[in-house]
Formats: sequence, C-alpha cells, structure tokens
Amino acid sequence: MEFNDLRIFQTVAVHGSISKAALELNYVQSNVTARIKLLEKELRTPLFYRHKRGMILNPEGKRLLEHSREILSGVEAMVRSFEDTSSPSGILEIGIVETVNALPGILSAYYNKYPQVELSLKAGVTDQLLQNVIDMKLDGAFVSGPIRHPFIEQVEVMQEQLVLVSKSPAFSIEELTKRPLLLYNKGCGYREKLESWMKAEGIIPKHIMEFGTFGTIIGSVAAGIGITIFPESSVTDLAASGTVYCHRIPEPFREITTIFIRRKDSYVTSTLQCFMDEIVARTT
Repeated sequence: MEFNDLRIFQTVAVHGSISKAALELNYVQSNVTARIKLLEKELRTPLFYRHKRGMILNPEGKRLLEHSREILSGVEAMVRSFEDTSSPSGILEIGIVETVNALPGILSAYYNKYPQVELSLKAGVTDQLLQNVIDMKLDGAFVSGPIRHPFIEQVEVMQEQLVLVSKSPAFSIEELTKRPLLLYNKGCGYREKLESWMKAEGIIPKHIMEFGTFGTIIGSVAAGIGITIFPESSVTDLAASGTVYCHRIPEPFREITTIFIRRKDSYVTSTLQCFMDEIVARTT
C-alpha cells in the first residue's frame, strides 16, 4: 500500500465519483479505478457501495477514511517539520467566521511582518471550521467558543455582545414569531445562542432562512425581509447610519467569545507560531 493510494481513495470518497476524482488528480479514470480495486484487494474488503450515479463509502470505507486522514496528516506534518525554518514562509491556511472584528488588524500586522507568507482564508461556521482543524485541513481557525474537545488547543481572542438586528427601530419579542429569522447555516455560534434563548422563552420562530455570507444576511435585513443576530461591533456603522437597528437580548445569551483554535498534537511551524504570537500581542 502506498501513500498515494490513500490520497486517491480520499479524493474518490469526497467526490463520490471516479471521474471527478480523476479530474481533480489529473489522472486517467482507469488508473483511479485500478488503484481503488488494488486497495480493496490488499485490505480484502469492498470500500464503497457502487451505483449508477457514483460511489458511497460503506462502513469499512468510512473506517479507512478516518485512518487515512490520520496517516496522511502525520506525513504532511513530518514533511513540514523538515522544511520549516526560523523565517516564516509558505502557505498558512486559516478558517474564519466572517464577523471577527479583530481579524483585519491581526492579518495586517502579520502580513506586514512576514510578507513571504501566503495567507489563505476560508470562511465558514464554527462547527465546520472545527472539523476542518481536527482533520488538519486548516492550520487553525477563528471560531465561537469555548470549545471542549480533546484534540483542540484554544486561545481567547475577544468577547463581544450579541444583538438582534432589524430594519425597524421598534422591536418586541413577539416579532420572532412573526418575521423570518435570517441566519447562518447550522453550526454557527451566534445562531446557537439565539436558538437557546428562544427555547428558554418557549418561542417558536415563524421561519428560518439560511444564508452563507454576512453581506447577504445584513443586506436582507436592511431590505426589511427579516431579523438576524450578530456581534454588535460588526454592525456599528450600519446602526449609526440608521440602515439597521440593534436590540438587546438578555444574559446569558448575549455574551459571545471568539477563540483561535488549532489541533494540539499537530506540528507547530514557525509560520503558525508567529501568527499565534501576533494574536496574543493584538489581544492582550
């Protein structure tokens, strides 16, 4: 068994398709098919359910996927440890929730100090970014916390106040049952706070509309479509101009903490260490 066979297997598992995996890997389909069959022969078990529209991992395939992620992540960490130098360079892949107010200052300061580093940012919700860090698809991520997970190391970045945001200056709690809620997808820390509050109050929302970006949500709120929840700092300028209005929610539901997470057993390159040092310097 070769490491490359595991990479091919992972790619097929992600896409659920030999043809899509071959396209991404720049291989001919017959080569991908042959490597998967060889892997199944070596392990003496099928790894996929095959159907007309593609392939789906069976239980043995899911088990191999977890093992392959650990193996390949370990190999990548080993290679990086030998490539690493005292001068930060290369690619740093960081996940972000879109409304981290301190992020521009951290990124600007880091980039000015280490322009040879290529920063790659991936936006998402907390649960998604957490899983990407656990799977070592990201070097680290800014998410809502705190997080309790045996693989995760975290540092507090900032604490903020969540507010409900609407088009109207007047607001009553009954509006949550009358107007749509415009929220990020499941796994968002802000959304979880709002849902916890509504559950405590016995509130059943009229309708939840899910969006993927801050701009789409806040633009829809400004158009009067519905109500959302965000850190107050992220809508300060819009509230000052009268474009939207902020409304307080009670304790303990309005407190939100942003943290930076990384996988604690992964190798810390000088590139990542300098980034974490910058976070500490900008937030203490």
